[in-house]
Amino acid sequence: MADMIQFDLVSPEKRLASFEAASVQIPGVDGDLTAMAGHSPVITTLRPGIVRVQSAEGETDYVVVAGFVEVTAESVSVIAERAHAGDEVRKEDLEDVLADARAKAAEAEGEHKDGAEKLVSDLVELMDRMD
Repeated sequence: MADMIQFDLVSPEKRLASFEAASVQIPGVDGDLTAMAGHSPVITTLRPGIVRVQSAEGETDYVVVAGFVEVTAESVSVIAERAHAGDEVRKEDLEDVLADARAKAAEAEGEHKDGAEKLVSDLVELMDRMD
């Protein structure tokens, strides 16, 4: 179907998703974007957040911590350092990631300090949105 796009999400542990979608909302490091069929090619880094996928079966959410995404006119491929199905993840599952990010931010210097602190902020915001 011409108005659908192939969506794939993988992490080092497993393939979380592979199906056709109408749209994919992505938490990019430079801002959120929505990919649909015919989208211009782009590669971007992910920030901690929720990848929201609309398909014929409804809406599905995935929590990602870091990684990157490649968007083409026909597909969206998310390669996440850490990812969970949205209905399976809890705040506790991300506490070690936040603790590590805070430790790295405390040690960061110079031009790396802002990025490290932004990662902590993004993780806190993501965890605050989780019930």
